[in-house]
Amino acid sequence: MEDLRPSDPVWLGGHRLLRRLGAGGMGVVYLARSPGGALVALKVVRSEFADEPGFRRRFRREAELAARLRGRWLVPVTAADPQAPEPWLATAFVPAPALAEVLAGHGPLPERTVRVLGRRLAEALAQVHTAGLVHRDVKPGNVLLALDGPRLIDFGIARPAGATPLTVTGTVVGSPGYLSPEQARARPDEIGPASDVFSLGCVLAHAATGRRPFGTGNASTVLYRTVHGEPDLAGADAALLPLLRDCLAKDPARRPTAADVGRRLAADDAAHHAAEDAADDAGAWLPPGLPRLIAERSARALELPVPERTEVGEAAAVPGPGGAAPPSRRRLLAGLGAAGVVVLGGGAAALAALDGPGGSGGSGGSGGSGGSAAPGGTPSGTPTGAGDRPRRVIGLHADLTGAAGTDGTAQQRGALLAVEDHNSRPDRAFDLALEVYDDRGDPELAAAAAAHFTDTAEPALAVVGPTTDAAALAALPGYQEAVLPLAAVSVAVADISSVTYSVWFSLRPAGDQYSPALIAYLSLAEPATRIAVIEDTTADPELRRMAPSLVVTPPADAEITVYPAEAGGEAGFAALAGTVRADGAEAVVLLGDSPDRAADCARALAGAGHTGPRLAVEPVLGDGRFTAAAGPDAEGWVIATGYTDPAGHPGAEAFTAAYRERHGDGPVPRFAAEAYDAVNFLARGIAGLPAGGDPRETLRRRLRRTTHRGITRQIAFDPSTRAFDFSAGLFLHRIRDGRPRLLGRYLDAAPEWAP
Repeated sequence: MEDLRPSDPVWLGGHRLLRRLGAGGMGVVYLARSPGGALVALKVVRSEFADEPGFRRRFRREAELAARLRGRWLVPVTAADPQAPEPWLATAFVPAPALAEVLAGHGPLPERTVRVLGRRLAEALAQVHTAGLVHRDVKPGNVLLALDGPRLIDFGIARPAGATPLTVTGTVVGSPGYLSPEQARARPDEIGPASDVFSLGCVLAHAATGRRPFGTGNASTVLYRTVHGEPDLAGADAALLPLLRDCLAKDPARRPTAADVGRRLAADDAAHHAAEDAADDAGAWLPPGLPRLIAERSARALELPVPERTEVGEAAAVPGPGGAAPPSRRRLLAGLGAAGVVVLGGGAAALAALDGPGGSGGSGGSGGSGGSAAPGGTPSGTPTGAGDRPRRVIGLHADLTGAAGTDGTAQQRGALLAVEDHNSRPDRAFDLALEVYDDRGDPELAAAAAAHFTDTAEPALAVVGPTTDAAALAALPGYQEAVLPLAAVSVAVADISSVTYSVWFSLRPAGDQYSPALIAYLSLAEPATRIAVIEDTTADPELRRMAPSLVVTPPADAEITVYPAEAGGEAGFAALAGTVRADGAEAVVLLGDSPDRAADCARALAGAGHTGPRLAVEPVLGDGRFTAAAGPDAEGWVIATGYTDPAGHPGAEAFTAAYRERHGDGPVPRFAAEAYDAVNFLARGIAGLPAGGDPRETLRRRLRRTTHRGITRQIAFDPSTRAFDFSAGLFLHRIRDGRPRLLGRYLDAAPEWAP
C-alpha cells in the first residue's frame, strides 16, 4: 500500500479513500471505507478509456452482472458509478497477499496446492462465464491467497472493446505473459471464456514451475512468444502436464471449459478433496510456512491510518461534486505551506531567482561550471551550504574529459542548475550539494566511483550517472554493494536487472522500448498500410527485438514485412532498397544502431526513389555522424529518442533560458534537461527522510515509489516490474536542415506532424 498522493481525491461516491493499493494501465485502485463502514477496493478508470464509444454502456451492464456473483472464491462488487467523469467500481476488500507476491518470495508451489488452487479458480471462472462475463485479466496479481482459499479479483469490466494488448500510447491492456493468443493478436471478436482458460493455464504453470510459461522481457516480445512459441513447462509435475497443455492450446476450440478444468482436477485429487475442504480455515491447503506468512501479511494490511479528524461544520466533512471533498481553509493553508518542500520542478519563478553566472545557490565552482572533477577522477569544487539547514549531497558520475565528454558536461551543467534552483528557494528544508566524479570514459575509474562517493567527508545519498553503457556495467556492482541509488539518464543498456541491481534507476527507454513511438507516428502522423522493417543484423539484439514487436502490434492495420540487412556496405543496402521499393512499401523503419550504416541506408533509399516516411531510433544519430554522412538524404527522417530538446518542449522554457544565460545561445545539448530532472527526482525522494536507520536504503525504497513530474517527463516506476515508465520519456524528432528538430512527445503524435 501507499499513502494517498496530493492529486488523489479524498471522497468518491460516498466512499472515504484511505490508501493506494496499486495502479496500472487502466487506472488506480484505492483502499476505501464504504458509507456503511466496510472496507472496499475501489478501482477508478482513467478518463481516456471511459471516452471510448460504448464503454460506459458495457461498464454498466457488466458491473450489474458482476454484482450478482456470489461464488465463494469470487470477490463481490459492492458499488459502481459508470457515469462518473472517471468511472469507478468497488469490491469487497480481502486483506491477503497476492499469488504473485508469494511466488516471487517463495518459489513454486507443491503439486497438491496447485491442484487446489486450480480447482477453486476454475470454479470461480465457471461462475463468471455462466453469468455472461469474461474476466480478461486472470494473472497471479489478481489472485489473493486467503487462509481458507484463493480469491479471484479485478474482473475485466474496465477493458475497452477492441483494445489491443499494446496500444499506440504504449499502455498494456491486460498482462503480457498471461494473455491468450487471441488477446495478444488483438482479435476482440475471438475473446471469450476460452481466453480466461488459457490465462488460468498460465497461472497454474507459473505456480507449478516458479516461472512464467512464456518468459519475461519486453511486453511485445512476450506477446510474440505467446502467439508463436511453446510454453516452458519444465519442472511441472508430470500428472499436471496434460491439463496444462490443453489449457495452453493456441486454438481456443481445443481448450477445456473452466468447468471441465475443475472437474478434471477434482477427479485427480479425490482422495484429498473432502479433507482439504474441512481444513480450509487452518490453511491446510497451503504448504508449511505459508499460512503464518499469510496471516501476518493480512494483519499488516489492516494497519490502516487513523482518519484525519474533521471538525464539525468544516466543508471537508461533506463530499463535494464529483466525489471530492472540498478542503477546509485550515487544510488548504497547511497544504500550501508544505508544497515548497516537495515541488522541486524548475518553474519560471524558481529559475528567475538565480543570480548571474556562477549563481548564489551554493553549487560551487565558477562561471556556471562548478563542481568539476580533476583528471584521474579526483573531485574538486565541492559546494557549500548556507545557514543552519542540513546539507544533503548528491553525486554526479560522468565522463567529462573522455570520448563522451559532450554528454557528460551537459549532464553536469543541468545538474548544477537543479542544485542552484533548489538552494534558491527560501522555504527549502535542506541545502543540496553536488559532488562530481570524472571517470574519463575509463571503466576501471568508473568501477571505483561508488567507493569515492562513499568515502568522502560527506557521503552522497544518491548519484546521477554514469554517462556511458560501459561505465554503468563496470560501476553497478560497487553501487549495489554500497546501497547507493544511481539514476542514469544516458545509459541505454536494456537488460540491466533492477532485481539484481535494486539501486539502479534508469530514467530513459532502451532496446525495443522505442517501438511505441514508431507505431504512434505511423498510425497518426503519416499512416501507412504497407511498412518495410529493415533489420540491421549487426545491431544490438535488444534493439532488434523491435521487429517481432512491430509484427505483433503493427501500426493501425498495416502489413509489416521484415527485411534483414546483412553486414556489408552501401551496395547491400542499395539492393535491399530496390526490393523494398518494388514490393510497394509506403514507409520504412530502420532497426539499427550504427550511424554509418544508417547513412548507407538513407542514401540507398533516396537512390531507389523512396520518398515516404523513413524512421529510425536514437542510436543512429550518434555524435552527428548520421546527418554528416547522409547529407541531404538524411532530411525528413523521423527519429525516436529518449531525450527531448528543451528549447521546443512545453514547460522547459525557464530551464532553457537559464541554461543559455550561463552557456551562450544555441541548441541546449541532449541530457542537460534530463539531468536537471534526475537531480530533482532524487531531491524529492530525499525530502523528509526519517532520522535513523540507513538513509541510502530508505531512499532506495522510497525512490521506487516516488513520482516526480519534471520539466521533460514524469518519472515513475512500475510497482511490480520496478521498471521506469518509459511511455513518458519517448520523443520524436525530424531531421531538418541537417539536425534533429523536436516534434514532441510520441503520446502527442498527430496528423499535424506530417511534413
